[in-house]
Amino acid sequence: MRCRRWNAPSLYLAVVLITGAGFTSAADASSWFDRQGPTPAAHQAFELLASAAADGLEPSDYGVEALRASLAGPGDGPEMTAEGAASLHAMLHTALRRYVSDLRYGRVDPQQLGARYSPIGSAPAPDALLHSAMADDQMPDLARRAAPRSADYERLRQALAAYRAVAGHPAWQQELPPLPSGKLAPGQAYSGVSRLTARLIVLADLPVGTLPPPRYEGSLVDGIKSFQERHGLTPDGVIGKETFEQLKVSPGARVGQLELALERLRWTPLQRQGRIIVVNVPEFMLHTYQMNDKGSDPGPVMRVIVGNARKTRTPLFDAEMRFVEFSPYWNVPPSISRGETLPRLRSDPGYFERQGFELVTSDGRVLGSLPEGGLDALAQGRMRIRQKPGARNALGDIKFVFPNTDNIYLHHTPTAQLFKRDRRDFSHGCIRVEAPADLAEFVLAGEPEWTRQRIIQAMKRGKSATLRLKEEIPVVIAYRTATVRDGRVHFFPDIYGLDRALRDALQQRSATLRGKPFNTLSNDLKSVH
Repeated sequence: MRCRRWNAPSLYLAVVLITGAGFTSAADASSWFDRQGPTPAAHQAFELLASAAADGLEPSDYGVEALRASLAGPGDGPEMTAEGAASLHAMLHTALRRYVSDLRYGRVDPQQLGARYSPIGSAPAPDALLHSAMADDQMPDLARRAAPRSADYERLRQALAAYRAVAGHPAWQQELPPLPSGKLAPGQAYSGVSRLTARLIVLADLPVGTLPPPRYEGSLVDGIKSFQERHGLTPDGVIGKETFEQLKVSPGARVGQLELALERLRWTPLQRQGRIIVVNVPEFMLHTYQMNDKGSDPGPVMRVIVGNARKTRTPLFDAEMRFVEFSPYWNVPPSISRGETLPRLRSDPGYFERQGFELVTSDGRVLGSLPEGGLDALAQGRMRIRQKPGARNALGDIKFVFPNTDNIYLHHTPTAQLFKRDRRDFSHGCIRVEAPADLAEFVLAGEPEWTRQRIIQAMKRGKSATLRLKEEIPVVIAYRTATVRDGRVHFFPDIYGLDRALRDALQQRSATLRGKPFNTLSNDLKSVH
């Protein structure tokens, strides 16, 4: 390949001259080029961009191939002009700014996909990070300075590397044979035990060297239980339809899930110190953390029930928890009142008393029985309906309030049996928690007078009481179909189809970038949100 020759004096002059055009400072310009051509820092910057896939980014978004060709000199090719040198400088600086911005904020604005997350205000801006790395001669460390500083993020990066290493493994080149009678129970014969064993070894659900058994039994069943547990399925060892479908998914497809999980973590990097609550919708789990200078210490973890995928999805946002309501009233939302409660009451008026409902008039009067014309008044919006505290109350014994435009909150529930299900999207949008006393203890940890015994007493008192928290606690409603827990990678179904939407948005973004000249600067960068 014929390479450009560097004309050192004219190149250096061009790079210094472009500082007058407002691209960067003279000090920054000399970091990329000197009288011999590109500096070691310039080559380090290129290597950083070329390795962007390690963070689930797309190297082509940063013009890596164009930069590779431009930085290849010296050689016997045509001499680089001053204009070419200025263009190369602009390309490199633009690429780095975009790269740092992508690591800091993500490649896609979450609001484009309906998620409402607060702007990341406490972290250094991309330009400041880039300038600092150049000034400190720490270009190789730029990625770690820009990316979220969380253990979750680093574990996902490591998982991405591991799955990418086996993305084309031959264990997925041949399909698994159909299951006998639609499912496979321990002890049954199965012609696919060898292929099944091979896949579980690759996925680390079986130790390397495990030999295929003569039938589906022994360690192979244990491997399937491990696989099921990592995919949000009941670990019973029976290979049914859902387990079989998950076994078909190749490591290459999982790479895509991990890349999307990294992107979503960049939207909500959990950089504030103190307590924080994260609900991961597709996992059907709530996680708590105590954030500190060194990272995070995990707190209580519990199952949750989220909004129904077809009708009433739980929205994605963050907010500050400010109140806890013990023995809460349930003010029935108008949509539920019209669509469910009213039809039930018209067909069964006794349902009103059995469920402990009350009507509240427009002037605030409370009616404990159903008056004549009450249902018509309810339908017309002249009255509203609420449920008294008690054993039948839909919110259970406690409600955790973080004010938001969708009126979403965390709460207890009397229908605890639903927590036994693998898939738990049964709510109207609010989030039901399996262990409300544990969560209350975490939320009130900064208020020592609220012992666990006192919390439970307040929950069981049957009299509504609201407690304002002395310290507000961030709550993040997240959506990640891949996580790492206890050194094991877990995957979950894309119940709301949001991974598909994010993947499409990222592909569109890359296609748009490929269609632009790469020597544009700030107006070519995505807006920082």
